[in-house]
Amino acid sequence: MFKTLCALTVFATLIAPSAYAIEEGDLAPQFTLPNIHAGQPAISLSDLRGKTVYVDFWASWCAPCLRSMPLINELYNKYQDQDFEVIAINVDDPIEDGQEFLLDTPLDYLIAADTDNTVLNEFGVTGMPTSFLIDKDGVVRMVHMGFRGNDIELIEAAVTQLLE
Repeated sequence: MFKTLCALTVFATLIAPSAYAIEEGDLAPQFTLPNIHAGQPAISLSDLRGKTVYVDFWASWCAPCLRSMPLINELYNKYQDQDFEVIAINVDDPIEDGQEFLLDTPLDYLIAADTDNTVLNEFGVTGMPTSFLIDKDGVVRMVHMGFRGNDIELIEAAVTQLLE
């Protein structure tokens, strides 16, 4: 009986965080985070209301994140004139790890720093990368975890559907 109770407790602990994860159809949590680049203004999701926003959580130690970011940059450059924005939220601590990656891979979109994981936890992120496509009204329309081969095509299809 004790072993069964322990197993159930461990299982409940493992699944509990996902019960609070932001899902498609939810309003995106509002946040303001410092820019990863010193001297740049803070980044606030509420400032982008009325635009389609792709929020992407990443870390310098995450290989799929590093593969996806240049492709997301191409997507951003392709659609930015249609009210499409990207906020990449770096969760490295120390932040210098994320900044070093950006020296080798410059990106054109907004990059915020969440070193204490406050926003990461508000969104219920459990793996890297995890992204949220948010419509003009602040509603999450797609949640995407990981990054594989043709994922950029799936993401682009979702973005273009919201931009129509």
